[in-house]
Amino acid sequence: MTSSVETTTLTSASFEELVREMIVRLGEDPEREGLVRTPARVHGAFEHLTKGYKEDPEVMLNKALFTVSYDEMVIVKDIEMFSLCEHHMLPFFGKVHVAYIPSGKVVGLSKIPRLIEIFSRRLQIQERLTTQIAETIQKVIQPQGVGVVVEARHLCMMMRGVEKQHAAAVTSSMLGCFRDEQETRTEFLSLIRNRSNGE
Repeated sequence: MTSSVETTTLTSASFEELVREMIVRLGEDPEREGLVRTPARVHGAFEHLTKGYKEDPEVMLNKALFTVSYDEMVIVKDIEMFSLCEHHMLPFFGKVHVAYIPSGKVVGLSKIPRLIEIFSRRLQIQERLTTQIAETIQKVIQPQGVGVVVEARHLCMMMRGVEKQHAAAVTSSMLGCFRDEQETRTEFLSLIRNRSNGE
């Protein structure tokens, strides 16, 4: 059990000091040449990998809304995604496919990958990431419906635990007409399976 003195020390310690302590507890020498600058490097890496906490996804989308009369499906597929599993703080990575059917508004196409970046640069689970993307698009753009599919590989499953190297997790979130209309959902799933690069 952690003492109150140790808790106070950990709370006041810098990120670099905490990483240095971890290196010691792993049985390594933090003064070794290859490890001297590791605490600062780890701090910088985690600042980048969790920068999504500092950004507001709704504000970002609202800056790029445009009025249109277009009401056919908009798909942005094969968007690369990297995130950190909140259970082990190990990476998971893969591709995200997003579709929506406008109802008077569209968002700049580059904002869809940007939205994914904001949510994935946080401690995550794949299921929550999938629903956050879909629900934010539905809330801000207010389309007829949204579909999101995430395909990812998890290092917490590949490097530890069951150590299965080729298993992929697939999650989906269907809102509005994508949930209510099988034809719309089927069209979306068919289009994202039809790889333009021949995969």
